[in-house]
Amino acid sequence: MMVLLLLLLLLTSCQSKTESSELERIRSSGYLTVLTRSSPISHPAGLSHIAGFEQEMVASFARYLNVAPSIVPVRGEQDLLDRLRRGEGDLGAVGITQRRELEQEFIYGPVYQNIDQQVVCRRGGRQPSNLLRLSQTNLVVMRNSPHEMRLKQLQQLVPELSWISNDQLSSEQLLEKVWQGELECTIADSNIVAFYHRYWPELTVHFSIGATQPLSWIMPKQSLALQQELLTWFDQERVNGVLDDLQEVYFGHIDMDRFDYVDHTLFFRRMVERLPLYRTLFQTAAKRHQVPWTLLAAMSYQESHWDPNATSNTGVRGLMMLTNPTAHDIGVKNRLDPEESVLGGSSYLADILRQLPEEIHEPDRTWIAMAAYNVGSGHIQDARELALKQGKNPNLWRELKTVLPLLSVEKYYKDLPRGQARGLEPVRYVRMIRHYHDLLIRHEEISQQHKARHGHVAGTG
Repeated sequence: MMVLLLLLLLLTSCQSKTESSELERIRSSGYLTVLTRSSPISHPAGLSHIAGFEQEMVASFARYLNVAPSIVPVRGEQDLLDRLRRGEGDLGAVGITQRRELEQEFIYGPVYQNIDQQVVCRRGGRQPSNLLRLSQTNLVVMRNSPHEMRLKQLQQLVPELSWISNDQLSSEQLLEKVWQGELECTIADSNIVAFYHRYWPELTVHFSIGATQPLSWIMPKQSLALQQELLTWFDQERVNGVLDDLQEVYFGHIDMDRFDYVDHTLFFRRMVERLPLYRTLFQTAAKRHQVPWTLLAAMSYQESHWDPNATSNTGVRGLMMLTNPTAHDIGVKNRLDPEESVLGGSSYLADILRQLPEEIHEPDRTWIAMAAYNVGSGHIQDARELALKQGKNPNLWRELKTVLPLLSVEKYYKDLPRGQARGLEPVRYVRMIRHYHDLLIRHEEISQQHKARHGHVAGTG
């Protein structure tokens, strides 16, 4: 009995030393080797100063360990798992769904998002409403993916269910093939679907094929000490609001629950028909006031849908929908003149940006300035003061946008210097501009890629 106890203690001690040595090796090397992958969802359009959501989190965790992050790109989940098995990385930061079959080899980090596996098809084609209907479609999924594993489970209930396994295309690429009409249906995670739905509005989401699943990072089984550090760091960053800030930057403008097909198709049509008429104006104004022209264009679309004769029932007019007093203050004589409207509106936005307190940093500074453009700087100041009273940070848009709707509630606005305001309006206003700005940047990137390919082909001819 004593011998057995000593053996048990020895094994436990060896295991503990192995776990600690992994962490010690990382710290002594000065690097945390992280396996991840690059995609538009991790490198969103218009955020060139930021590496990506996953990469931002990795950089923060590496700083916590006092080491540098070493990013190793992978093709997908299977490639990531194989590399972890071969010892080619310390951590997998791709957002792995926690599954029982992986628990023999790997351990997980904290849950930072929950997703559903969704059936996605294209408008105009077959629209399956259940598994039996899905069995009648040409369904293509990634080979050995969680989606295929779930389908194999469901096939026990619905033997007719069949699909094609593809090991060449990523989930994003399969979605694009569905959008292009080359494939009929696929299955993708809800966060990825919500992100790409904005770019490919003809995609249609039908039903989920399983329960909601948690996403987290993944590590080899022997990395318990690293896992504990990761859990501690995560709790610390959550308390400090760092993770909430990242969520706001990358996903704060994406409505995961609603998708407006009509609005999207109308925007894309007007981007082709109307935007070219005013593009040079936006670019000229942007250069003068050091703001992205795509941001001014997105603001103008939200204001007027790029209609120079637009007039609201409250009397604002023109491409940038200026009020009469604002137009007078910034020297705009004819609000319906496209050049005057764009140059005047961009000047007004630049003035707001300059007047905001220095402690408001980007990108919150731009978002708060856009809200002030909509509701007025005075009401924004009221909201900032109200945020302070409620123990919130008035310099962060994610906190200020929770306070702004209170400006329409008498209990709160009766004691404010500027009184009542339609506080929900600037919140929606900023979200929609960020959304349109994303789409514009994405369109520009695709156009530049097309021109580069076209120019290369023409040059070799």
